[in-house]
Amino acid sequence: MTDASSHFAQTYGQAREKFLAAADAAGLDVHSHRHPMLGQDGEVLAMDVARFGPADAQALLLLSSACHGVEGFCGSGVQNALLADAAFHDAARRAGVAVLYVHALNPYGFSWWRRTTHENVDLNRNWQDFSRPLPQNAAYDEIAHLLVPPHWPPGPQVEAALAAYVAAHGMRGLQTALSAGQYSHPQGLFFGGHTPTWSHRTLRHVLQEHGTRCQRLGWIDLHTGLGPRGHGERIFACRDDAAALARARAWWGPQVTSIYDGSSTSALLTGLMWNAAYEECAQAQYTGLALEYGTEPMPEITDALRQDQWCENHPEVPPAQRAAARQRMRDAFYTDTPEWKQRIVEQGVDAARQALAGLAGA
Repeated sequence: MTDASSHFAQTYGQAREKFLAAADAAGLDVHSHRHPMLGQDGEVLAMDVARFGPADAQALLLLSSACHGVEGFCGSGVQNALLADAAFHDAARRAGVAVLYVHALNPYGFSWWRRTTHENVDLNRNWQDFSRPLPQNAAYDEIAHLLVPPHWPPGPQVEAALAAYVAAHGMRGLQTALSAGQYSHPQGLFFGGHTPTWSHRTLRHVLQEHGTRCQRLGWIDLHTGLGPRGHGERIFACRDDAAALARARAWWGPQVTSIYDGSSTSALLTGLMWNAAYEECAQAQYTGLALEYGTEPMPEITDALRQDQWCENHPEVPPAQRAAARQRMRDAFYTDTPEWKQRIVEQGVDAARQALAGLAGA
């Protein structure tokens, strides 16, 4: 663990090359699900899947990155570190646990340094029954015109109105309104979509192929953007189920937080991706964790998201201005320092090893 930086990349293309090389060095085959679009450097985009362990293993640990595109720099680094860790794979073999690496759930956002898919959808709000009425977010409706205003940078009236909203509802109220998920503003933030995205459909296929024969399923999904810099908050990623929460805390420690009881830095969200585990792997006992690493303070994260969406909504934006907004997004969700990367890998490896022990003893 002395050279964590070597597992991280500067672009999606480099991250994918590192993942493919690490999987090959570990003797693993990779199944690449090619995305219909190209990356910002003209590169092929794909959701790449590598499996360690037999197809009929009774326990399976899923490790996924880049649900939120640009957050993939972090998750890819952890995946590459684990692929290079022969002792981790030896521990998995002894525990009877197969490990499934899913690299770049949202390769488009990863490449283009956006949080959303090419459909402008937040993949982690996209798990809904689209045959039924979608959830309403009246709080977002109230401030949608302030979050992504007609002009950038926002004028003083816009910022004053947002400050008034915070004064009335608190920072937590603003966070909930903003991030809970909304389905009425396709050009807004945290839009959950009106249909399943490419990433949604492709992940379902991956789970159908790899997750329908196990009896115990663990899932660590890697994220950035909430909490103190470098700290990996362990957020319970299952339905509001007391037995599952107790199991998660037995695996990963009593510090596991929950969106259901207000202990997490995350707000209560809707349309979450882990619903796929229940829907596609119903035969398995499921235990999930979102490992959320801190980067920048919340105001900077929020403003980077607002500027990015404003640029997306205005194709006439000059290239230099658009490039600056993209760079701000990458910096907001990826702390490109050796110290941060070291902490990220140490915590990620620790959580993965704890998951092996939990799956073996479940």
